[in-house]
Amino acid sequence: MTMHNPFQPVEKIKAEVFMTMPAKFRKKSRTGWSDPNRQNAEVECFLEGPSFDREGNLWFVDIPFGRIFRITPKGDWELVTQYDGWPNGLKFHKDGRAFICDYKMGLIALDPKTGKIETVLGSMYSENFKGLNDLHFASNGDLYFTDQGQTGISDPTGRVFRLRENGQLDRLAINVPSPNGITLNTQEKHVFVAATRSQQIWRMPLMADGSVSKTGVAIQLTGGVAGPDGIEMDSENGLLVCHLGIGIWRFDNNMLPTHLIYSDNPHHHHLANMCFGGADGRDLYITESLSGDILKARLPVAGKKMFGLS
Repeated sequence: MTMHNPFQPVEKIKAEVFMTMPAKFRKKSRTGWSDPNRQNAEVECFLEGPSFDREGNLWFVDIPFGRIFRITPKGDWELVTQYDGWPNGLKFHKDGRAFICDYKMGLIALDPKTGKIETVLGSMYSENFKGLNDLHFASNGDLYFTDQGQTGISDPTGRVFRLRENGQLDRLAINVPSPNGITLNTQEKHVFVAATRSQQIWRMPLMADGSVSKTGVAIQLTGGVAGPDGIEMDSENGLLVCHLGIGIWRFDNNMLPTHLIYSDNPHHHHLANMCFGGADGRDLYITESLSGDILKARLPVAGKKMFGLS
């Protein structure tokens, strides 16, 4: 007797290399970030946080070397700034600034024109952050972000915060085993968080007053080299999940799998984060962290509208 399978066949979409980090930016070495996070291995880069600005530049970060890059619409790689930090997530504000979750410095903002960096939030309630990871703007300017640090199953103390547009800081969760990617659904009634070390996607319903109630597991994953990393929502409330070592899943609004975006390159283990772009918003750009490759895939559904491009 065969068991009933409730899932439809998953459609596979192959990602192709869009661009590769030029040799002049590669410098294989150990850093204060790579020693604990890459087990003392030398790295050339660790790319994360892709995001488009209004001019069509693709921005992203290089965590271990404190670098912020952009690729122009003409395909030129530009090093915008390098500083003593470990930038991770990057999203644009409607005012043009790039907000960055920095593992070492907290929440910072970058002026794209000058390259100047300013601290937005270096601590919370007089205590240091564990190590910020990723962020997402709501349509009203509220900023949701994750504080991952070195948390995991044996130390499930990762946190999720919201910095309201009026400056109020709210703690939405304090018990997440490695909170990573974060996003909102299109109605902004649910916050989704990737809990990397428990192989889960958490769903946090937002009440009318902004508080969180009845947080639950929306998706339980398995396999890969770690767990879910970057996540993003499309315009049909499909959730895209970077699953390290496997690829990028798309789940429908019932959290059932519909697509798998993958690379057949054996060195592409860390498809870590992504953003939508293109004229119709259906091109998915993906950072492959360790190789320095930026991948691209064509999806059937456009991404949801981002605050910084609205």
